[in-house]
Amino acid sequence: MSRSPKAATANRITMPDLGWMAGEPFSMGRLRIEILSGLTVALALVPEAVAFAFVAGVHPLVGLYAAFLVGLITALIGGRPGMISGATGALAVVMVALVAQHGVEYLFATVVLMGILQVIAGVMQWGKFIRLVPHPVMLGFVNGLAIVIFLAQMTQFKVPGSVVNTGHGMGGGEWLSGMPLYLMLGLVALTMGIIWIMPKITRIVPAPLAGIGIVAALVIAFGLEVPRVGDMASIEGGLPKFHIPMVPLNLETLEIILPYAVILAAIGLIESLLTLNLVGDMTGKRGGASQECIAQGTSNIVTGFFGGMGGCAMIGQSMINVKSGGRTRIAGIAAALFLLIFILFAAPLIEQIPLAALVGVMFMVVIGTFAWNSFNIMRKVPLSDAFVIVLVTVVTVLEDLAVAVVVGVIVSALTYAWQNARRIHAVTRDSTSEEGAKVYEIQGPLFFGSSDGFIELFTIDEDPEMVIIDFAASRVADQSALTAIEAVAAKYESAGKKVQLRHLSRDCHQLLARAGQLMIDSDDDPDYEVAVDYSVRLGQLGGGH
Repeated sequence: MSRSPKAATANRITMPDLGWMAGEPFSMGRLRIEILSGLTVALALVPEAVAFAFVAGVHPLVGLYAAFLVGLITALIGGRPGMISGATGALAVVMVALVAQHGVEYLFATVVLMGILQVIAGVMQWGKFIRLVPHPVMLGFVNGLAIVIFLAQMTQFKVPGSVVNTGHGMGGGEWLSGMPLYLMLGLVALTMGIIWIMPKITRIVPAPLAGIGIVAALVIAFGLEVPRVGDMASIEGGLPKFHIPMVPLNLETLEIILPYAVILAAIGLIESLLTLNLVGDMTGKRGGASQECIAQGTSNIVTGFFGGMGGCAMIGQSMINVKSGGRTRIAGIAAALFLLIFILFAAPLIEQIPLAALVGVMFMVVIGTFAWNSFNIMRKVPLSDAFVIVLVTVVTVLEDLAVAVVVGVIVSALTYAWQNARRIHAVTRDSTSEEGAKVYEIQGPLFFGSSDGFIELFTIDEDPEMVIIDFAASRVADQSALTAIEAVAAKYESAGKKVQLRHLSRDCHQLLARAGQLMIDSDDDPDYEVAVDYSVRLGQLGGGH
């Protein structure tokens, strides 16, 4: 029995699309893949969350609670199904100074304020500005983060208990040597080999999960003496409890936490939105930037009230999820719930997992994340773009992600402005309509970077009594351009010569003051708008009207 179109529409309306399956058809096979992918991610989250808690100078459970709460909430309402969020090193290195000076309660208050700022950014739809990040910056971001993930695994090659928090990450300690080192390297290589060959045999189990499971089984069965998760810290605990940060509610507290909250909010959003774009490129999904800002903010607000250190998107775990087949919200939710199960019930078992297996998984993430084609790209793109790729990569490794992205965007913008500033030029000819007049046909964009070059195009003393400046092949972009046009018109006026301005947009007619009587209206005048506030009127441009 066929249904009417109206009935079908009604059914679609009563089944709201929350993006749970992210466009993937539901099946038991898909559900199995998502759950197993979530399990793989949860196993990889444990040592990361513990390590980042040490970096920040807080108890391991503070990092684990953040990984659970941030991961769960962003999986439920985030802008990109398939992304994984949790406690991250980029935030931890900022938090350590706050915790050292003022204590963990101020950290919780800062995380709440950080979340509020991120929600505001989402409501204001500031997430869309991530579109302004050029592709070379994205390549540098990916390469730099891959290197950072690789370097972060080096601490696992040190003797358990000898690694200390240096304030800039986990450092110090004695390196493994002799047979323990060879055994560690062998298990890492075995894990990587299993992950590489497993998809060629079967895809029933995600390759990273198979690698962790097989290597862990070998270590436990043969009693091999290698560093394990439990050597870092115990992960056993209870449910996170609601807790209002115990800080004075006064202006002094705000002065302490606000600078940290702004920095953390910016770093968290930049890393999350860039990861969102990267996952979107891999899964073929776009959009959701503002929704992701709100999700990140909401998760941090909740985390701050439940004793967590806050967090943001994690590119390493997101890559593990995507490469394990996770495409929907189910994988992220499963990862968070598995992590909670580990904390509540399975801590003794999880603490037996060898760190070598998790290092092997992360090394494969590094190989899969690094944009190896960027070496080939840098030989083909302009030198400035190649420089930006290298610059962002280096700054990401040496400083942090937020600084690297800001530096990359600024350098790219300045390079673009300089290249466009050099494009301004004029073609001169005699007028066919005004006898004895000289025509300057302006070509190239006229904006703050090219305004000085524009003024230098004119030979005022040598020009005839009538000059026509034609902007048909140009575009007036900002107030600096309008001021430059005013300056040229004023110079011709001072020399006792007449000048006509043609093919300027209507708002240029309104905003230009001294040259107003010299503009010629035409049916083919362009209709673009100058990117200035219309309240900027004649007096500010050098004249009255």
